[in-house]
Amino acid sequence: MSTPISITSIASISPLGASLKEIGKAYRTSDHHFRQKEFNGNLEWVAPLSEEIRAEVTQLKQSTAHYKMLDDSVLFAIYAARKAIIDADWQSENDFGINIGSSRGATTLFEKYHEDFITHKKAATLASPTTTLGNISSWVAHDLNSRGPEISHSITCSTALHSLLNGVAWLRSGMAERFLVGGSEAPLTPFTLAQMRALKIYSSVPSAPFNDQDIEVGERSQSYPCRALDFSKTQNAMVLGEAASMACLEKGVSEKTLAVVEGLGYATEILEHNVSISTDAKCFQRSMAMALGKLRPEEIDVVVMHAPGTVKGDRSEFTAIQKVFCNKIPFLTTNKWKVGHTFGASGLLSIEMAILMLQQQEVIKVPYTDEFQTPSKIKKVMVNAVGFGGNAVSVLLSI
Repeated sequence: MSTPISITSIASISPLGASLKEIGKAYRTSDHHFRQKEFNGNLEWVAPLSEEIRAEVTQLKQSTAHYKMLDDSVLFAIYAARKAIIDADWQSENDFGINIGSSRGATTLFEKYHEDFITHKKAATLASPTTTLGNISSWVAHDLNSRGPEISHSITCSTALHSLLNGVAWLRSGMAERFLVGGSEAPLTPFTLAQMRALKIYSSVPSAPFNDQDIEVGERSQSYPCRALDFSKTQNAMVLGEAASMACLEKGVSEKTLAVVEGLGYATEILEHNVSISTDAKCFQRSMAMALGKLRPEEIDVVVMHAPGTVKGDRSEFTAIQKVFCNKIPFLTTNKWKVGHTFGASGLLSIEMAILMLQQQEVIKVPYTDEFQTPSKIKKVMVNAVGFGGNAVSVLLSI
C-alpha cells in the first residue's frame, strides 16, 4: 500500500469489558463470558454485556429524549465511538468520516415494532426511522458533531472489516483525512436466536459448572459452549454475543499509531449453498493472498481466524490457510470461544485482539488447542472475516 494508514485508537464495548486494560486482562484468563438466558421458552447460551456496562448504556439512553427511542445497536455504537475519538485525540476535530455497519441492525426495536403491528394493526410513528440501517452512522455523527461523510452498511459477518476497507479507500483517495470505522451488533433477541436455531448451527452444549483447573487440554473444550477452532468437534457450537467496536484511521505513522494497515484483501465466491462457503474457502484463499501481496507467507506470525464455531466454517477456513501458507502455518487463534459471534462487530473485535498481541508481544491462545507453534516475535498479524454470501475480508496489521 503506497500510503501508510494507521489505526490510532480502538475502542469497544463487549462482554470482555470496555477498556483495553480490562479487555487485555480478560484475554489472559481461560474463562469464557457466556451465560444461559431464556429465549422462546428455551435456555440458550449467549454472551451479554456485563451488568456494569449495561448500566452505562442505560444511562446513555436516558441522557436525552432523542436517545430513549434508539435501539441498543445504535447506543452501543455511540458509546464505543465516543471512547475511540477521545483516545485518538479527535475531541476538537470534527472533519472525519464515519462508516459503521451492522449485520442485523435494530433487532430489538424491529421485533418490538412488528409485534405491536401484529397486535394493533398499526405501526408506531418512529418505527421506520429508528430501524433503518443508516440509523447507526447518522446518530453517531449527530452525537460526535462530525462533518464528514457518514455511511452504514451490512455485509453480514464481515461488515466491520468492510468498514475498515472502505475507510482506507476514502483516506487513500484523498477525499478524507480521518475515518472512524467499525461495527455494532445487539443480536440477543428471540427471533434472532430462533433464526440461528433454524440453521442448525447454534450450540447445544448442556449447562455445566465451569472449572477447567483439573481438565486435560484434549477434554477441556467440553466446558466451553462455543468451541471455535476445535477442529475435532462433530457438532456446531456457535454462540451469539453483543458488542460494538470502533477504530480511528489516519494517514501516515505517528506516535499515536497502534498498528499499521499493511495489507488488505477481499473476495466473494460463487456459493453452492445460501449459508456456507466451499470446503476449501476459495474466498478466504483469494482474500488472504491479496492481503499478503508480495510478502512471503512465512512473514506472518499470527492469523486471527473468523472461526464461527461451526464444523464446516472452522474447517473450511483452516483448509484455506493450509493452501495459502502450505507448511508455514502461522499461530492460529480466535476470540469466539470466549465472547461468541458478534456478527457485524466481530471483525473489529478481532482487530482489537490483534493489536493487543502486537502491543504486548504475547499470543492469545484458545485454551483447548495447543497444536500451533508460538512465534518468538509478533510483527505481522492477519485478521479474517466472512459472512453469508461468501464475502471474505483479510486485513494485515504490522507494527
